[in-house]
Amino acid sequence: MKLQNGHIIIPSEVVQEVLEKEVQINWVFYNERNTLLIAGKSKLFFEKLHKTDWQTLKDKNLKGDKSLFIRAILIDNNLDDSDRELDFEIKNSGIISINL
Repeated sequence: MKLQNGHIIIPSEVVQEVLEKEVQINWVFYNERNTLLIAGKSKLFFEKLHKTDWQTLKDKNLKGDKSLFIRAILIDNNLDDSDRELDFEIKNSGIISINL
């Protein structure tokens, strides 16, 4: 997973494992931990547990990578917006935790 031009690029392997049939995702950013949590819109429990926003995933390339626009999160929270690899973890519940 990487940050590129204000977008998180989600590799096709992660898309297939966790977000395969999802067109939209719910997300929430926790500033105190610099952590972005995302889950497919079909994971209703995620939306109930967190105060989420939603966004449509965009196709990045023919390999199946997807992109998620987060420039506003980076600017609003004064975070490093340089292109880089991002640490992430896939939880058993299907939630992806990304360290920004």
